[in-house]
Amino acid sequence: MILRLAWRNLWRHSRRSWLTIGAIAFATLLLIFMITLQLGSYDMMINNNLQLFTGHFQVQAPGYLKKPQMRNTLAQPQQLAAQIRAINGVEDIGIRAKGFALIASEQRTYGAEVVGVETANETKLSTIPSLIKTGRFLSDDNAQELIIGEVLARNLKVTVGDELTLLGSGHDGSIAAAVLPIVGIFKSGEPGLDRNLIEMPLKSFQEIFSMHDKAHIIVGIVENLDNLETILTQIRSTLLTDKQVVLDWDTLVPGLMQLIEADFINSWFLYICLVLIVTFSILNTFLMAVLERTREFGVMLALGAKPFLIAKLVILESLLLTLLGLAIGMIIGISIVLYFYIHGFSYPGMEELGAEFGITGKVTPELSLLAISLGPLVILAFTMLASIYPALRIRLLKPVDAMKSV
Repeated sequence: MILRLAWRNLWRHSRRSWLTIGAIAFATLLLIFMITLQLGSYDMMINNNLQLFTGHFQVQAPGYLKKPQMRNTLAQPQQLAAQIRAINGVEDIGIRAKGFALIASEQRTYGAEVVGVETANETKLSTIPSLIKTGRFLSDDNAQELIIGEVLARNLKVTVGDELTLLGSGHDGSIAAAVLPIVGIFKSGEPGLDRNLIEMPLKSFQEIFSMHDKAHIIVGIVENLDNLETILTQIRSTLLTDKQVVLDWDTLVPGLMQLIEADFINSWFLYICLVLIVTFSILNTFLMAVLERTREFGVMLALGAKPFLIAKLVILESLLLTLLGLAIGMIIGISIVLYFYIHGFSYPGMEELGAEFGITGKVTPELSLLAISLGPLVILAFTMLASIYPALRIRLLKPVDAMKSV
């Protein structure tokens, strides 16, 4: 009976009820779209940053991350890389060796980081091979050639076809020196890489820096970032000894997660403001309903109805109104999210910018139960809290005084 009464009472002022339902539905679809799009943009941000050079995880010698010394190497990296590649969920693996050297052209000299890469695997692990603006990428692992960043090329006043002299320290303490031609100049959009990075074939690097078959880093990417921790646990427990450590992307790029968390907190401040506007709309609707029906509630109290029963009726009316608005908003909101999940969402100019730097220009909203239900649940909680105040006013009513109200 209470449910029937609550439902009928909603439509005593149908225009006011539909305006409130519309406000709830609009806030719901807006929150669903914004939250799923925001979480999707975080996934895109993570992938774009990690696929540039870092990878989803790296295997290194202990202490190499904080102190990247030439002698702190991985023994038998090829064998270890093959074992990691065989793990289910690992998409690709590549081996790198790093060193620091003085780089001299005919006119200038700069210090730079020199990285030896497996040319075949690097195209799958990094977007740098696709960002060559002049020339080409490295041809094979035995080639005596290199590519450099655009800013470094400008600082050294060199172009494709010019030669650079490398002078550094080898793995065994000997002098590492070579004169190599530039075959490509890349522009990643990351100032640190464009200004300081030089890539060359891994075997050529090992020969110049007297490393034999050793390396410093094994870089990997996984098919699904959600399964990363499970894969890393398997790598740690089955493949690694105390001479290797595996590091996830959060450890390798700690500022990225902090940036995401700060942005998420700032966004929720705006979301809560939106929810509060809807909450006050609900509060206004039901406060007016209580004031208009004071005489009715007085009659019910005089006939023996308990204040708790009437308060329960008012809260039930609020719940029904909110659920109706949430249902409409969720249907529309999920439909919009599904559309952009299939076709992708792009801000003006985003696709052109992505094409220039070899990254995706479209955001795919995150289609998960948490992303879809988080906004509606917050709206439901706030609106239920808002309905408590009008219900509490009923406990203060006195039957005689209430029946005299106009």
